[in-house]
Order: sequence, then structure tokens, then C-alpha cells
Amino acid sequence: MSAANSKFISFHSDVSQISRPEKFTFPFYYEPHELAKRAMKQLQGYLENQNDWKHNFGLEGEQEGLVIGKMFGVLVVENELRELGFLAAFSGKLADSNSHTYFVPPVFDLLDSQGFFIKEEIQINNITLEIAKLEKSEDFLKAKSELETMKVEFESELRKIKHEIKAGKENRKQIREKVTWELKGEELEILLEDLRKQSIREQYFLKDFTDSNKTKIRSSGEKLATFEQELENLKEKRKNMSNALQKDIFDSYYFLNFRKEPRSLQSIFQDTIDHKPPAGAGECAAPKLLQFAFEHNFKPVCLGEFWWGASPKSEVRVHRQTYPACRGKCEPILRHMLEGIETDENPMLQNPAENKELEIIFEDDHLLVVNKPAEFLSVPGKTISDSVYTRMKEKYPDATGPLIVHRLDMSTSGLLLLAKDKHVHKMLQKQFVKRKVQKRYVALLEGIIQKDSGIVDLPLRVDLNDRPRQLVCYEHGKRAVTKWEVIERRENCTLVYFYPVTGRTHQLRVHAAHILGLNSPILGDDLYGNKGERLHLHAQFLQFKHPVTKELVTVKADAGF
Repeated sequence: MSAANSKFISFHSDVSQISRPEKFTFPFYYEPHELAKRAMKQLQGYLENQNDWKHNFGLEGEQEGLVIGKMFGVLVVENELRELGFLAAFSGKLADSNSHTYFVPPVFDLLDSQGFFIKEEIQINNITLEIAKLEKSEDFLKAKSELETMKVEFESELRKIKHEIKAGKENRKQIREKVTWELKGEELEILLEDLRKQSIREQYFLKDFTDSNKTKIRSSGEKLATFEQELENLKEKRKNMSNALQKDIFDSYYFLNFRKEPRSLQSIFQDTIDHKPPAGAGECAAPKLLQFAFEHNFKPVCLGEFWWGASPKSEVRVHRQTYPACRGKCEPILRHMLEGIETDENPMLQNPAENKELEIIFEDDHLLVVNKPAEFLSVPGKTISDSVYTRMKEKYPDATGPLIVHRLDMSTSGLLLLAKDKHVHKMLQKQFVKRKVQKRYVALLEGIIQKDSGIVDLPLRVDLNDRPRQLVCYEHGKRAVTKWEVIERRENCTLVYFYPVTGRTHQLRVHAAHILGLNSPILGDDLYGNKGERLHLHAQFLQFKHPVTKELVTVKADAGF
């Protein structure tokens, strides 16, 4: 059996009656095609029952090894006989290996014992061992200790001598003041000369002591510097070798497109913000699948990727759930690889607010509150200008200032406060900054929440490799706090109120879905849960002090779910 045919997996079930998609999957936002669903289900069956390798996904009780969940992917393909099957892949390494029988190989195998990476890495590791050996050597540690001891003793003795000189100076001053009244003539001159000589002797002693010790310290420092220079040379050599190896990898890491046109990893990322590939780029499932398909003349039909394993502590990932390809690592690569293939339309380029109206809930001469529909931008985006801001700017052409006082996610519906002039805008924003504005959201969560109320306190930051998704991060994240209470428990759903104490991006969505939060995504959450007709999150209540009339303004708008 050829290498290509050994990776071509036939469907266990009859798929002949399933219509093939007209276009290939848009990998960054999609609902898996039925063929992809069948392939993912079959792959999941293999993962549950296989004995080919061992990996701790965190799904069993006591199991050795670090818990590492994985993204897996399937690519439904058509072979040269027009037969349907699928290819399977995993992201990164699996069970400490890049290659397994059931899965397509990596595009570039860093673990290939005959490849240049392993050979170069061995040399780099040897330099690291040299550095560690030198840093722990007896001569180096002795030279370092002697220099530190010498410096400490010198500073201590110097302080003592300076203190004695200062005391001697003060004593001579007192003697001069006293003898000026008691002695006269030659006797006074002799005493004053003796005091002057004492002062000179002390200054010479201080200079000799300082110069002598600085010479010793300099000599000891030069001895230590010899070791440190050797260390610096080794570290510089290691750095240069690592950079050269990284460049060799990027230049040797080629990806094909449908027309079998190769492009290196370095070339693919040269036009990105960082001008270089992020760590792990090219090791995700989707690029592996497409590369193998193009190399062996399989025609891609549709794609599907899912998470397998326990939920990690940082990002929201649920066992068996499908997820789109990440943007930071995969988008530049897949943009090249999918050249020549017609894909589903990118929904990010479509205006979701088209034919939707903005309902004004409250308005006076100074401000207004609108009820923003779901899937409606608060401010213009990169590709879509239609937004609450542009609509209101058109409606109120004489309004000054930024208009928008705060924002709601595009997918979130509800109350949005706008100011008609700069002064009112500034006063209202100050209330938000000082947390004087009372806000309440209503959300419908998947599953039943057992507790009646609580607080979620999980710091958030953006996922640099998959914007705009957010991660829980205790090292670099900003504090995010949400109070919540259950309003109603329905069949397999829970209606809750959210009271955000802070206002981080996607805060309520992550706090609802994350395993350390409520562990129940908001219904219809296409980023952290399951895609639906809409995100069931609504800004229902807003209360603030009117910056002009000083009256308390309370506004409400029902969610309709």
C-alpha cells in the first residue's frame, strides 16, 4: 500500500446519499458539513478505542504524564477514482511524536533523526551544557566569590577608616579652638603644624588604602572577566546558531497550494506585523491535512476540527466540540494554501447590520440611549463601516465629540449610551471609569447552573495567536470580575443576570464558558460555545446620573428570550 493510500481513511457508514458541498469550507468561521461531521465522529471513535499509542488527555482518572488536550482535524477528500474518504491530523505533537500510522505526517518533521534540525539541536544543546558546566565550575565560583568578598570587605573597611578620619578631624577642630586661647607664639605654631601633619597623614593613608584595594579588586575582576567573557562567547555562539537554525527551518518549511505552488514559512509571514512566524506555525491540523492532500493528488471537499481532552486552564476548549482554525498561526498559511480553491464566503466581510434598525429608548438634548440589535457593530470595523456610530453620526450631523460613550460586542444586543457633545461625553465616561454606572445583562446559558448566585474573578488577555478570542491569564491578564445570579431554570438552559464589575473584552462570554467560571457557555456563542441563530446576551438595564440635569436616569429594554 502506498503512503498516500495508507492515510486515506474510508467512511464506515454509507455517505453516498450525502450531497457534497459546492464550495470548500471557509476555515475560520464555519458550521461543519455533514461529511465532516461523519469523519470527525469516526475519528473520535478511533481515539476512544485505539491502542497504538498512549497520551494523557486528562479524560481518565489516574494517568501518567502531563495533561495535554489536542486539536484534531479531518479533511474529507476525493481520490483519483472519485471515491470519498478522509485524512486525519493532530496539532503539534501527540504522545511525544510527530508521526503516527493513522494520521498524516507533519509538513516538516522536527523530530526526524536524520534531519538537520536534530543534528543542529544536538550541537546547540552541547553548548548549553558547556555554559552550565562553566557556570558551576569551581574556579569560576571561586573567582566570583573572592571578588564579592573583596568588595564587601573593602567597603566595610573604607567606611570604618572614613569614620575614624572624620572623628580625628572633629577632634583636631576642638583642640584648635581650645589651644588658641591657651597657647601663644611658637608653642601654638608647633601644635598647629602637628595637627596639620596628622590630617595629611590620614588623607595619604586613605588614598593608599583605596588605591591598593582597587588594584586588588581590578586584578580579581579581570580574572573573573576571563570566565565571564568565555560565557558570553558561548551564549552568543548559541544565540547565533539558534537564529540560523530557526531561519533554516523557516526556509525549508514549504507549503503547497492547490496548484502545487510552494511557498516558504518565512515568505508567508513576511508581510505580517511581526514579519516572522509565531512559535508552532505550520504544526496545526489544517495545514498538515491540506499539504498531504496536495502532495498526493487528493481533492479537498470539506474540513472539520475539534478539541479532544480536558479543558485547559487558559482558553475555553470543550471536549469533542468543533472549533475554527486559529488566525494568528494558520490564517497566513491557509490563505496561501487555499489559493485556487473556491471557499464559502467570509462572513466577516458581510454586513450583519444590513436592514436592521436602531430603536431609540431614551433621548433629550444632551444624550440618547439606543437598543442595539445583535450582530451590529458599535463602531466601524476594519472591513465594515456600518455601525451605531455611523448611523447616529448621520442622524445627528451637528453632534460633537465621539458620540459613543461605551461599547457592546457586535454579537451582544442591548442598551448603548451616546452623548451629543464633547462635555456630556466626558462627564458620562467619567462615571463609567469610576464605576458609577449601574449595568445589568441578561443571558441564557447552556445547561443547568446549580448555584443561585456568585462571583467570577478570572483575569483576561487577548489570545495573540487567535484574535479576538480571550484567554484566562494570571501572569499578563487584567483583572475581570463578574457578579451573577440565576433568574430562571429552563429545560437544559439557565437564565441569569450578569453584573460586570469590570468591563473587559468578551468578559461575560468567557466567564460563562470557562471551566473555572460557570462552565456553561452563553447560548449561540460562536467563539466560546456553540454557534446558533444569535448570541443570547443582552444589555438589559442601565442607570446613570444625567451630567446636565443631575437626575438619576434609569433605562430598560427586554431581551426577548
